[in-house]
Amino acid sequence: MQDGSADAAQALYQAGELHLQAGEWAQAAQAFRQALAMEPQLAEAHANLAYVLDQSGALAEAESSYRTALALAPYSATIHLNLGALLAFKKRHAEAEACYAAALSLEPDSSAVWSNLGALNLNLKNEDTADACLRQAIALDPDNRRARFNLAYLQLRHGHYAEGWELFEARDWYRALAQRLGFARWQGEPLQDQSLLVTFEAGHGDVIQFCRYIPLLKARGASRITLLCHPALVALMHSVAGLDAVCSLDEALPPEAFDYWMPLLSAPYHLGTRVDSVPAHLPYLQADPHRVAQWSQRVPTNHALRVGLVWKGNPQFENDSDRSLPHLRSLAPLWQVPGVQFISLQKGAGENEAAQCSSRQALIDLGPALQDFADAAALIHALDLVITVDTAMAHLAGALGKPCWLLLPWYMTDWRWGAEGTTTVWYPQVMRLFRQGADANWTPVVDALRMALLERCTPQPKLPG
Repeated sequence: MQDGSADAAQALYQAGELHLQAGEWAQAAQAFRQALAMEPQLAEAHANLAYVLDQSGALAEAESSYRTALALAPYSATIHLNLGALLAFKKRHAEAEACYAAALSLEPDSSAVWSNLGALNLNLKNEDTADACLRQAIALDPDNRRARFNLAYLQLRHGHYAEGWELFEARDWYRALAQRLGFARWQGEPLQDQSLLVTFEAGHGDVIQFCRYIPLLKARGASRITLLCHPALVALMHSVAGLDAVCSLDEALPPEAFDYWMPLLSAPYHLGTRVDSVPAHLPYLQADPHRVAQWSQRVPTNHALRVGLVWKGNPQFENDSDRSLPHLRSLAPLWQVPGVQFISLQKGAGENEAAQCSSRQALIDLGPALQDFADAAALIHALDLVITVDTAMAHLAGALGKPCWLLLPWYMTDWRWGAEGTTTVWYPQVMRLFRQGADANWTPVVDALRMALLERCTPQPKLPG
């Protein structure tokens, strides 16, 4: 290649770098492709194109580009690391582990590689190995937030809350919001006569689970507590004791100044929650009586057991394919249980499946009519039981004190449900956990549900008095 062409290829590569750093994936990909058209042996362009394709969801093409880059630059630990992350996402675990091993052979002191290897083993329940890898990552780089977060996940899953909550503070989901707030973040200072803005984190279910801490913050003497949350939660959150105001995140922040702000999921850290001190007085949310009256009219009042169903979560969630059922048909064995009236609470992805199954099961489809979580709370109030995958509806049922049977995946089981067992400290007495085995098969789980439902619906003989 002529020097002029090489210079042009390098200029295009650098332009692609700028687009990549700005998160402009399409422009970055175009620049890298143009650079490679001039200089096909430019390994770093193949590697960065692979990364851009990876971030854009074009995984097959990304893998091909990573492998081309490795053929040109086999001693790049970063390329091995990034390919390993892609393979781990695709659940090609052995190949991912081999990539991480190759990266460590080149850079044994790479905190990033140890962190990814720890996360891989965490998801596969190789927890001793995960613990060792993540601690090594942190020893090499104490500021490695991802390693600290994943170790928090492991510690919280096993009920080691003292270390877990401290490590959990490494999360930075709220960084963009924090930059908009012109007052101090609460770090456990006295709250007597102080105003506090509590901000949402992550999904709807997280807010529902952790809003239980607001009365405890109020009990510390806070003069005013305001919650900033998702629009669909605003009406429901008005039922939280100790909460003075609720604001939607799609509106302007309240004009008044606050003494402090706090991300909601930091409450258990600052309040010193341990497994034996989880605030679990149920219910801590209430359904609006007017909405209850309206929704109760849409639920049969016969003697059948009224069971709400949720079989899918938000498809944008990182492991939704693991936690969600493939289709409502997966629950078909439940239709065999007599004396049950099923009500669909499914909203969004999968809600159309209720109509597809109506010919085999008289399923009352109310999910599409739900406008927000206050509606969902009122409908759940009228039911006897909720059966759901790991979504916000599980937290809502638990927070309302409604019996709930929760289906849990084996892969990437959320920390809050613990490592084993059928109960949870977060929703005692009302929530029962049904866990997949290591084969990640839902069939035995649904069969266990069927047997439990049959037992629930079978009249128990009276013992002689």
